[in-house]
Amino acid sequence: MEVWPVSIEKLNNGEYLFILFDDKSGFKISAELLRVECPSADVQGHGGPKIIVKNKKNVLINKIEEVGNYAIRIIFSDNHNSGIFSWDLLYDYGKNQKKYMENYYNSLQSN
Repeated sequence: MEVWPVSIEKLNNGEYLFILFDDKSGFKISAELLRVECPSADVQGHGGPKIIVKNKKNVLINKIEEVGNYAIRIIFSDNHNSGIFSWDLLYDYGKNQKKYMENYYNSLQSN
């Protein structure tokens, strides 16, 4: 599915990212979800299993940078900045954020 953002903004001093897409879908995504699901090798693993990132409940979005016309880079308050979030990925996170957060909290409890 190819979707394009109409607007992107930080909410609540960086607690959330709000993104509105051209199909009229709008999502308020927590900084915590974006940080723990960040599509960087540091989080997704360097070819191995996914890394469980802990203690990010209070992380904030400091800055949002455009990456070409296909993605954004988010600079978090813990200085993590290596993930590139494509429009499709952000749409998926927004649409399925409850599932992502449930999986994340379950993985924290099992470790």
